[in-house]
Amino acid sequence: MEFNHKSVLLWETVDGLAVKPDGVYVDGTLGGAGHAGVVCSKLGAGGRLIGIDQDGDAIDAAREHLKEYGQKVSIVRSSYSDMVHIVQSLGFQRVDGILLDLGVSSFQLDTQERGFSYRTDAPLDMRMDKRQGLTAANVVNEYTEMELFHIIRDYGEDRFAKNIAKNIVIEREREPILTTGRLAEIVSYSIPMKIKKQGGHPAKRTFQAIRIEVNHELEVLEGTISDMIDLLNPGGRICIITFHSLEDRIVKRAFRQAQDPCTCPKDFPVCVCGKKPRGKQVTRKPVLPSDEEMEQNPRSKSAKLRIFQRI
Repeated sequence: MEFNHKSVLLWETVDGLAVKPDGVYVDGTLGGAGHAGVVCSKLGAGGRLIGIDQDGDAIDAAREHLKEYGQKVSIVRSSYSDMVHIVQSLGFQRVDGILLDLGVSSFQLDTQERGFSYRTDAPLDMRMDKRQGLTAANVVNEYTEMELFHIIRDYGEDRFAKNIAKNIVIEREREPILTTGRLAEIVSYSIPMKIKKQGGHPAKRTFQAIRIEVNHELEVLEGTISDMIDLLNPGGRICIITFHSLEDRIVKRAFRQAQDPCTCPKDFPVCVCGKKPRGKQVTRKPVLPSDEEMEQNPRSKSAKLRIFQRI
């Protein structure tokens, strides 16, 4: 199956990076290299792109897509949480721009056997990196009812999390839950009919929550934004595209903290804590997809882009 993925907020993101022909740029979620391809097209002979992704299928697709750029491109199969080490191992101390597109790719959703989608019946997997041990089946069948409740409530923001977790535990005692179809069915009958009629697939939030848990998505994001800001040259920018409120909240908080790190009480006449701003938010409010983009690519509807520039 060909790795197809329509890059969300493509031009807004590349414009936000303010690409310099001789700059060094990192795409930490390379995917099919849609954003990276446009960045590469703006690089001169001295420019460099470092692409990172933990999905082997994405790596293969990106190598093919970017092969015309030859030595300008370095591709590494890893998590963006290892970005600082990867960049420095390639001989760079700082970079001029960083991009993260945190969405699940269309390829991952549409490849049935990857187990990301509630729309088809497939083995429960959801691993972005197929080399890791933990799968969605492990989470669904081995976590306690309380752990499942907290994951579905906190990561899925589902008000019926208690009922969903309870029914998962009841059903798995009869027989292990091993497929996306069975999980989607359990979630569906755990939600009142009048709510299901209000739109959207009833399993969407639960599947999102379990995917986040399997891939440790929020911990990785929260633990690496500060390091990525430190990795930027003065004037360098970081562009992060999020797809749900929990991610966006983490990015917003991290950027605000980097812009205004002062911890002095508000009534102090001058700052005495000594914490200096590390940069500024280029976007006070997130950049959203245009109506045209949302019409052409419905999966872009929840996307938000935030940009930060290093001092």
